[in-house]
Amino acid sequence: MSSHAPIPCPSCHAPMEQHRLTASDGGALVLDACFACQGLWFDPWENTRLAPAAVLGLFELLHQRRHEQHRPVGQRLDCPRCSAALERGYDLAQSGRYVAWRCPQRHGRFSTFGAFMVEKGFVRHLSQLEVEALAQRVGTIACTACGGSVDLRRDAACPWCRSALSLLDPQAVERALQRFGDAARHAQQRGASPDALADALIALERQRAREQREAQRQRLNGTDERFDLLAAGVELVWSWFRR
Repeated sequence: MSSHAPIPCPSCHAPMEQHRLTASDGGALVLDACFACQGLWFDPWENTRLAPAAVLGLFELLHQRRHEQHRPVGQRLDCPRCSAALERGYDLAQSGRYVAWRCPQRHGRFSTFGAFMVEKGFVRHLSQLEVEALAQRVGTIACTACGGSVDLRRDAACPWCRSALSLLDPQAVERALQRFGDAARHAQQRGASPDALADALIALERQRAREQREAQRQRLNGTDERFDLLAAGVELVWSWFRR
């Protein structure tokens, strides 16, 4: 852990957790994370210094904390360094468009877990057939890029950030890790039909939802649950990497 005091989450202002991860230069850096808001704070250039092993470490953290209740990102986000309002913007990566909030004084940036995965190329876009297969099984999903609600029966892209619908999956992770120079991972290259992928994601999400209801039985009154593509994708990747 770092010796500096925890910083407040830009969204909920609770102290962010600090996790020491491997940097691309072989050293270490401290990642500030809020699992309730599913967000990460990066000091300047910190997001570019994470080694592939650090992203796998983040997978493990997400998997371990998958049962916890999640809050929506706040309407106003504040810089944890200077308290200025963060400015929402859009970036483009090979995996697509994603949302990031930046400090106007250049103290750093806030990204959701999903946006960070898009930035690093650990997702792939769902095909139209896969979107249609999911739409037959669920109504609303959470956008991987911004966390907004997407009604699959009406929208083929996120109505909030206009990102294509994307999924964190083993093949995309393997390709991204190879681009980052870590070819030692051996995720199996498996083809899957749209219906098979949809069924696998539904099974994973239903299991997660059952476990979450059991653990938080007293907190479910009036909860509007959405199908979480990020959580399902992390579970899918983790289960395949563990084989």
